[in-house]
Amino acid sequence: MKKKLLVYAFATAFALFALVGCSQKRNTVSTDGSTSMEEVIGVLGEAFMNDNPGITFTYNPTGSGSGIQAVQEGRCDIGLSSRSLNDEEKASGLTETVLAYDGIAIIVHPENPVTDLSLEQIASIYKGEITNWNEVGGNDAEIVLIGREAGSGTRDGFESITDTEDACKYRQELTSTGDVLTTVASNPDAIGYASLAAVKDTVKAISVDGIVPDENTVKDGTYVVQRPFILVTRTDGKLSDAAQKFFDFATSETAVSYINSAGVVAAN
Repeated sequence: MKKKLLVYAFATAFALFALVGCSQKRNTVSTDGSTSMEEVIGVLGEAFMNDNPGITFTYNPTGSGSGIQAVQEGRCDIGLSSRSLNDEEKASGLTETVLAYDGIAIIVHPENPVTDLSLEQIASIYKGEITNWNEVGGNDAEIVLIGREAGSGTRDGFESITDTEDACKYRQELTSTGDVLTTVASNPDAIGYASLAAVKDTVKAISVDGIVPDENTVKDGTYVVQRPFILVTRTDGKLSDAAQKFFDFATSETAVSYINSAGVVAAN
């Protein structure tokens, strides 16, 4: 509950902050982007403000694509993305710094008897080649495909790893990690994907090729459905003193325990 209240406080503070522009708030650090990074950025933001009581930290959960755009347009200090920058974005003057690595959990309803799928089966399901759960050891029921909206870092990561770009036959394309969790939790025939750090007991994360998604299997690379969490900054721009202080903290050894406590693996 405390973390949720903190996130809402971040969003409220950001809305007020945006009215005057981030460049005019020297003691404010504004971040914008990936909803999958809510947990880790909330933990880091709280720790940072506790150690720096004169600085306000804000987080606007808009999605990876929007966060990247916000940095390009100068509407925030640091963008948050759950996918790597593409060549065009790098050429436009943006730099990425890997903060952590996160598993993308393949989730189903808790009552679904399926507990493991191969990466090939997952790809076939999302491409519409496997359409009934009984084809993969489940109930005789049509598979309902849930995914994220275009521009989502989670979707980009999932489709890149499963080699299903532009081929997924989604029933619903949702705009946040929370929406995916809620939708899968309410439909016994649904399958979706979400940040491992965000998964709750309302859904079941299945193993992929026999590997259970957890911190250890993400860290050693045996769980293959994973992606980076990155901080996005302008290559030719200088961060404000407050933003630079947060950036240095987030990428330091001091932050590793906070990052790992959010269910992801620190890159440091």
